Amino acid sequence: MIDGFAKDNLHGRLRRDREALLWKLDGLSEYDTRRPLTATGTNLLGLVKHVAGVEVRYFGEVFDRPSPEALPPWQDSDGNDLWATEDETRDQIIGFYRRTWGHSDATIDELPLDAPGHVPWWPEPYADTNLFAVMVHVLGESIRHAGHADILREGLDGRTGLRAEHEKQIDAEARAAYCAKIEHAARSAAPVKAGLPHVT
Repeated sequence: MIDGFAKDNLHGRLRRDREALLWKLDGLSEYDTRRPLTATGTNLLGLVKHVAGVEVRYFGEVFDRPSPEALPPWQDSDGNDLWATEDETRDQIIGFYRRTWGHSDATIDELPLDAPGHVPWWPEPYADTNLFAVMVHVLGESIRHAGHADILREGLDGRTGLRAEHEKQIDAEARAAYCAKIEHAARSAAPVKAGLPHVT
C-alpha cells in the first residue's frame, strides 16, 4: 500500500514539474528561449532539452527499456545537451520532451518501485539501483531545473508562478516596495562589515 502511495505521489509531482518547466517558454520569442541568461550559459530551451535527455535515459536505458527513437547527443564535450543548436527547433525539442513523458510513464506504471536498474554512468557501488531511487533522482533534476527556469523567466519579463491558472498580474509598485524592504534589512544587518552606508 505504501509503495503505491509513494509511486503515485512521486509520479504526480514529476508530471506537475514537467508542465511547469514547459510553461516557462510560453509567449517568449525564439531568441529569448535560446539565449544565455547566466554567466555559464544557462538558457530556457536548453533546460528543457537537458531534462528530456535525463528522463529518456534514466527511465529507458537504466531499465533496459531504450527509447524507440534516436536520441540526441548527451553531455558531449561542448555541453550541447544544455543548449539548442541552430538546426533544432523549439517544437522539435518540446515534442521530444513530451514523447519522452509517454516512454517514462510506461516504465513507471509497469515496474514496481523495487524493480532493479543499472546506471552505467554512476560510480560503483551506486550503479545498481531501483525504480524508487531513479524516480527520486529524476524528480530532483526536474525540480532543480524548473527552479532555474523560474528565475530566468522572472529576469526576462517578471513573470513568475507554477502554472498559468495561478499566475497573478504583475504589480510593479508593490514589487519595488517589497524589494526596498529587503534591501533595507540587508543593509541594516551588517553595514560596517559590508562597507555599506547605515540605514535607519
